[in-house]
Amino acid sequence: MPIRVAIAGIGNCASALIQGVHYYRNADDNDRIPGLMHVNFGGYRIKDVEFVAAFEVNRDKIGKDLAEAIFTPPNCCVKFAEVPRLGVEVMPGPILDSVAPHMREPFRVYDENVVKPVDVAEVLREAKADMLINFLPVGSYKASRYYAQAALDAGCAFVNCIPEFIASDSEWSRKFEEKGLPIAGDDVKSQVGATIVHRALAHTLVSRGVKILKTYQLNVGGNTDFLNMTDDHRLETKKISKTEAVTSLVPYDVSAWAGPSGYVPFLNDTKVCHIRMEGTKFGDTPVVIDVRLAVEDSPNSAGMVIDVIRAVKLALDRGIGGQLISISAYAFKHPPKQVPDHVARQWVEEFIEGKRER
Repeated sequence: MPIRVAIAGIGNCASALIQGVHYYRNADDNDRIPGLMHVNFGGYRIKDVEFVAAFEVNRDKIGKDLAEAIFTPPNCCVKFAEVPRLGVEVMPGPILDSVAPHMREPFRVYDENVVKPVDVAEVLREAKADMLINFLPVGSYKASRYYAQAALDAGCAFVNCIPEFIASDSEWSRKFEEKGLPIAGDDVKSQVGATIVHRALAHTLVSRGVKILKTYQLNVGGNTDFLNMTDDHRLETKKISKTEAVTSLVPYDVSAWAGPSGYVPFLNDTKVCHIRMEGTKFGDTPVVIDVRLAVEDSPNSAGMVIDVIRAVKLALDRGIGGQLISISAYAFKHPPKQVPDHVARQWVEEFIEGKRER
């Protein structure tokens, strides 16, 4: 049975996800495939994912087939797969607050006097979408909630990949639970990114008896995500999400800072992270860890979202509504419930086997 997926925001993350579905479409259940955490996720393979609707504000992407739109500038995700024509036309979504003033030209935003946004809920219904994935720019408070409500109105699940607190908000989760629809989020972790590495270091130090005194995580990149985040007004929830993802594993107060720190255009979709941790060990003697991590940013996100999609589909099949605790704890920085990653991974495996409800 296909998993019918709609996407809001056809940027680099969407490009990596769509390319990945085609790159891994022939993955064999019997193989351990580099790059995948699950080849078979509860009976669903990557080839089961089908894209059925797409929403954008970029005038150069609107009207194009989704397979063409994912390679349209300013997208700069590395091309690692040939994507055939998908038969999905990119539709104009509402602008609302998804575009900061300094991003109107980089995002090539459509003229509202010429182009009218579609009724997203109606498009989702017509497409018979199982779920809507939110890939809007950081800081899209109103727009994210518009799309969440559209998913509710259309009767489909919602996956919130950005740092707007929706899945972790009790009021929003109640709305989805009442409709019998699953919701997962918030703010997707990368497959091997700054947050997962920082969390692993924090967990290791605490478990080895080290007192963490202070820590920071600095991130720079060259894609439009980082250009968008040069506006500090759009960063409040992003900094909270990234910082809490680390401090939640430390059982005492620690001076911590994590977040985007600069836009370097020539990096394109490469993200460079610097992590520093300072603490004391046996005899109150010092320990300092400095780590540099460099990754292609968007495929790093897609490596996690491909599992989230299948987890949400399992929840739909089982009639589960509301917060998906296990996959959210494993795949997102600001889930409804924070636990160490090895615990969250165990929860996910139990969910796949049907031993854990959500």
